[in-house]
Amino acid sequence: MQGGRKNVRMDFERASGVFCHLTSLPGRHGIGDLGDGARDFLAFLERADQSVWQFCPVGPTSGAHGHSPYSSPSTFAGNPLLIDLDALCERGWLTAAETEPPAGSDDSSVAYDVVAPYKRDRLRRAFERFDASGSPGFDAFREREADWLADYALFAALKDEHDGEPWMSWPAGVRERDPEALARARDDLAEEIRYHAFVQWRFDEQWRALRAAADDRGVTLVGDVPMYPALDSADVWANSEAFAVADGRPTAVAGVPPNPGDDGQRWGMPVYDWDALAADDYGWWRARLQRLLERVDVARLDHFKAFESYWAIPADADDPAAGEWRTGPGVDFFETVRDDIGGLPFIVEDLGFLDAPLETLRERFDFPGMRVAQYADWCADHHRHKPHDYPNDCVAYTSTHDTDTIVGYYESLDDTQRACLEYALGVSGDGVAWDIIDGVWESEAVLAVTTVPDLLGSGSDARLNTPGTTAGNWRWRFDPAALNDALAERLRAATAATGRT
Repeated sequence: MQGGRKNVRMDFERASGVFCHLTSLPGRHGIGDLGDGARDFLAFLERADQSVWQFCPVGPTSGAHGHSPYSSPSTFAGNPLLIDLDALCERGWLTAAETEPPAGSDDSSVAYDVVAPYKRDRLRRAFERFDASGSPGFDAFREREADWLADYALFAALKDEHDGEPWMSWPAGVRERDPEALARARDDLAEEIRYHAFVQWRFDEQWRALRAAADDRGVTLVGDVPMYPALDSADVWANSEAFAVADGRPTAVAGVPPNPGDDGQRWGMPVYDWDALAADDYGWWRARLQRLLERVDVARLDHFKAFESYWAIPADADDPAAGEWRTGPGVDFFETVRDDIGGLPFIVEDLGFLDAPLETLRERFDFPGMRVAQYADWCADHHRHKPHDYPNDCVAYTSTHDTDTIVGYYESLDDTQRACLEYALGVSGDGVAWDIIDGVWESEAVLAVTTVPDLLGSGSDARLNTPGTTAGNWRWRFDPAALNDALAERLRAATAATGRT
């Protein structure tokens, strides 16, 4: 993997921004992509004087996991469904007729069912027309990104060859990565491997253009780092020594222990073999973060607790309570990463299992933690999630990708909490979304972030994801006329009034 960028950015000085996953952007082809909708969103952020755009992971997604960006077959690759087809038309690889929106793509309830096969068909056509001519740029991309791309493209080709079956079910030779079996697969599937590399080339070029556009408008991009990759991923298949995996099966999987009132969670992804990773100076992790920081300026580390200690559940146990706490890599990991990439441009998700060791690790490296207004006990005199109690070293959110919208949240509160919220903020609740936005913006948090649904005062029908469910998530999109000049001016005024310009 090529060396890390040495100009990593983590220079928030009382700023604000908007969370919007790319699939929620307006787009002609059923979900948002890297085309005009993304450029228009950047223009809105500039008009509204916002300096941050945060989003979910942008890796490939699959229908098997409801197209969740947190269940990806690769932590390095980009999502083919985010590729702007109109840009391929401009290159002469698709015709205008071929990029007409598919029937049903405007129905968010079935969007992925329509969009996924439609886009994959167009990407195949584009590749066939490109492949007749080739490109030195494509060859250079494959050489530059070979450390991850060669394994990912082979993995994707083998998935196609085996009808989408997980790699754990493949024939022994390729499952166990026997060198002779892999060499035969590369020969037999050379054209399919080339196709998947082409798709990643297109994603990479379009993403670089988007990042340049963000830089031109003074917008910092904030990406996301899921703690664990999926078991059925190129990451685990090609780097099984970095995980608690033996003979193609995990020996321990990730989750969280029971809390008062719940039974815990068993996520099912293999936990890391941190001893093996440490012996390699965390090579896989360093490569992963280097790749991400070529795309974004700052990254949110999901489930930060696991870097300090993590819950490991025996793979053959269904009950999360069967797990145990194991020691994470802690200080050594972050010092190694800092030396490698020249900084630590991270926000950390410290919302669960908050304890003294976690706080010590966070404070050791001055990582901003998270506060979410929806998690407040509004009737308590002081609470870590009440805006008036936010410290400077945190990022404050009105909502997240995993919560309801502010309006939906407010409507679900009991009468006591609703009355306490109104009292704490000095509001009537008639415009509760903006009441919360104003409260978060006025707080001491170094960075304040809201969502597009909260800016629009949308209800629960605009919720992006409901944890623990697989149906109906990641589908919400907003209308291109929604982010108008009046809304930009309202957000700009709130930003100026609270010193976040």
